[in-house]
Amino acid sequence: MTPGDVHGTVSIAVDDVRLNGLLNVPADARGIVLFAHGSGSSRLSPRNTYVASRLRENGLATLLFDLLTAGEERIDVETGRLRFDIPLLTARLVVATLWVQAQGQLHHLPLGYFGASTGAAAALSAAARLPSVGAVVSRGGRPDLAGAALAEVRSPTLLIVGGDDFQVLHLNRQALAQLHCEAHLEIVPHATHLFEEAGALEQVAALAAQWFARHLGPPARP
Repeated sequence: MTPGDVHGTVSIAVDDVRLNGLLNVPADARGIVLFAHGSGSSRLSPRNTYVASRLRENGLATLLFDLLTAGEERIDVETGRLRFDIPLLTARLVVATLWVQAQGQLHHLPLGYFGASTGAAAALSAAARLPSVGAVVSRGGRPDLAGAALAEVRSPTLLIVGGDDFQVLHLNRQALAQLHCEAHLEIVPHATHLFEEAGALEQVAALAAQWFARHLGPPARP
């Protein structure tokens, strides 16, 4: 596996299940970003897929993977319970991170998290456990659900929220006050929770790319 020709599906073993993912490593990648989906989303999320493509244009490898199995997703559609099981999502993100760091051609890459919705809480909780996480970006996230882990996060954290996503904006402001790392709240004017407005998702991708470019420095030699 050589950076520049890595693209395709991966399967990550977590306990007694396997999680499917999409790994893409551009030539001369200077970092890798793991995507933590939430609220019924998956590795096929069109919004996260778009952001991932923009990050790759900026020299970052990306791993989009499912935090829930297909069977769990069916249960979650009916109950909405698993998407809010932050300890479960966090544990799986930690395992996926360790998997990346164990890959011979990836372990040297500075690593960051991009979390959406409840996946943002998992990203922050995992970052609190893993000092190797170089940066975190949350898109329309629920960082408040990370609870006490917020105070333990040392990774530079960017919270991106739509200006018209009033409830989530309020929750992000509360979470920001509990972060003791370098942290910033970026509000995309007139955007709602899914950033469906014209140009809104493009702003999210640009902000994320800038944040990761600042905090995921040049990779060490493989």
